[in-house]
Amino acid sequence: MPKMKTKSGAKKRFKMTATGRVKSGVAGKRHRLINHSGDYIRGQRGTKVLKKGDESLVKWYMPYNR
Repeated sequence: MPKMKTKSGAKKRFKMTATGRVKSGVAGKRHRLINHSGDYIRGQRGTKVLKKGDESLVKWYMPYNR
């Protein structure tokens, strides 16, 4: 059986938690921050855990990271 490929973009952007959920950085924090409110910027701090539908797609991209 040949090895399965891992999407290299996914392995750079996502990490797995100890319970098997998918953790990612937040979007909207790179530039044009002066247009966003302070509440938005503080809310986007740190990392987020993906929802179930997005999580299944990322797990399909990274078959060996479970």
